[in-house]
Amino acid sequence: MKNNLIGIDLGGTKIEIVILDVNKEIQFRERLPTESEKGPSHIINQILTLYKKAVSFINHAPHTIGVGSPGSLSPKTKLLRNSNTLCLNGLPLQKLIEEALQKEIMLENDANCFALAEANMGAGQNHDLVFGVIMGTGCGGGFVINNNLRVGPQHIAGEWGHSVININGPQSYCGNNGCVETYISGGGLENILKSHGILSLTAKDFLNKKQHTNDEKFILKNFYSNFGIALANIINIIDPDIVILGGGLSNHDGLYDIGIQETYNRVFHESPSTPIVKNKLGDSAGVIGAALIGDI
Repeated sequence: MKNNLIGIDLGGTKIEIVILDVNKEIQFRERLPTESEKGPSHIINQILTLYKKAVSFINHAPHTIGVGSPGSLSPKTKLLRNSNTLCLNGLPLQKLIEEALQKEIMLENDANCFALAEANMGAGQNHDLVFGVIMGTGCGGGFVINNNLRVGPQHIAGEWGHSVININGPQSYCGNNGCVETYISGGGLENILKSHGILSLTAKDFLNKKQHTNDEKFILKNFYSNFGIALANIINIIDPDIVILGGGLSNHDGLYDIGIQETYNRVFHESPSTPIVKNKLGDSAGVIGAALIGDI
C-alpha cells in the first residue's frame, strides 16, 4: 500500500470521512449530517464537501477512495437497492459519486465495511471466519473469510436483517413481513415502542433505562428473544469463529449476557461457545472499513 486511503461512511444520519496513512493510522477525520430529507443531490454535495477537505489536508497526494453505504449495487443494473436511506434506492450511486469527485471509487455495503475493519484491525483479528453485525438504524451483517470479504454472486451475503423470523410480523420496507430488522434494529424497536403507545423514548434510551414498566419489560424480553432467534440461525448455518456486534444498539450491556444466553439456547449444540463480542473500533469501524475497501 503506497497511497493514502480515504474512506467515506454514508450513514442514515451522518456522513464521515477518514484518511489512513500507509501504516493504516488515522490522519484526518470529519463528519457532516446526511440530511437525507433534502434528497440525493444534497447527500452527494455533502460527500463532495468532505472530500475536498480531505484532499486539501493531504495536499492532493495519491489516494484511493472507498465508500460504505447502506444497501448494495445490483450486479446487473449497477443501481443501488436495499438501502434504508430510501431516496438513494434505484440510483447509480457509484457513478454519481465518481462524477462529483472526479475520481474512481469502490462502493460497498456499510455492514461489509464494518466486518472487514473488525476482522483486519479489531475484535476479529486472528479468526478465520468472522460475522460482523450492525444493529443501528437498520440491521445488517457481513462475512469475512481469512481477512477477505465474502459478498456472494448476488451481493447479499450477510444480509441477516432481512431474514424472516415471523411471517405474521411487521412489514419491512423490503416488502416482507417479520424481518429481523423489524424487531432488533433501532428503527424496528422504536416502531414496536410506538405501537405500545411509548412515544418519548429512542431505542437506545429504552435499552439503557434502569427501571422498566411491566409493558416495557415484555418488549425488552421479546427483543432479547428475537435477537437470540436471529443470531442462532446464523451460527447454526455457518458456525463462525466469532460474532462481532456493532451499531448504536451494540453498546447495550444486556446483549452480552441475556442476549448471548438467548442465542445459545437455540444453537444446535449441547454446549455452544461461539464468542459474541462488542466491536473494538467503535464508530470508526465503518469508515475504516470503507478506506480498506478502496485499496482492494
